[in-house]
Amino acid sequence: MSQGYVTTPLGHVRVTCENGAVTRVRWGQVPPKIDDQEPDPVLADALAQIEAYFAGELTAFTVPVEVVGSAFQKQVCNAMQGIPFGETRTYGDLAKLCEAPAQAIGAACGGNPIPIIIPCHRVLGANNLGGFSGSGGIEDKVWLLRHEGAAGLLI
Repeated sequence: MSQGYVTTPLGHVRVTCENGAVTRVRWGQVPPKIDDQEPDPVLADALAQIEAYFAGELTAFTVPVEVVGSAFQKQVCNAMQGIPFGETRTYGDLAKLCEAPAQAIGAACGGNPIPIIIPCHRVLGANNLGGFSGSGGIEDKVWLLRHEGAAGLLI
C-alpha cells in the first residue's frame, strides 16, 4: 500500500494505492511522512492527474482504480465513471441504468471510495444538488461542477 497527498483548491486530498490501482481518495487528510516507502508509479500518476484536473488541464482520469465494496457499489461507481466531464446525471438516471431505487444509488454515491476520480459530484437529485462527501460538503460539489462548466443552473 502506498499513500500520498495533493493540495487542491478544496483542501488536501489523500490518495491510497494498492496492487497497482487507486483504492481510496479521502478529503482533508495528509498522510504521515514515510521515508522508507517505495516509489509507486500509479500513486505518482494519480497525484499528477488530480493536480492537472484542478489546474484545468485534464478532463478524463486514466489512472487505474479498484473499488473495494459490494457488487452494487462497483456497479454504481462504474456508471458514474461513464458520466463525461462537464455533464451531469440524476440519481434517477443511474437508477434506471443500474435497475435499482434512486435512494440506493444515492447511498452508493455517498459511499464512493474514490471521489473526484470517480465523479460522484456529477450526480444530482431530480430537484436539488443531492449530497457530497467532500470536507466542504455541497459547496465542494458546486465548486467542482462550476470547474467543469457543468453548473449552468448554478452560475
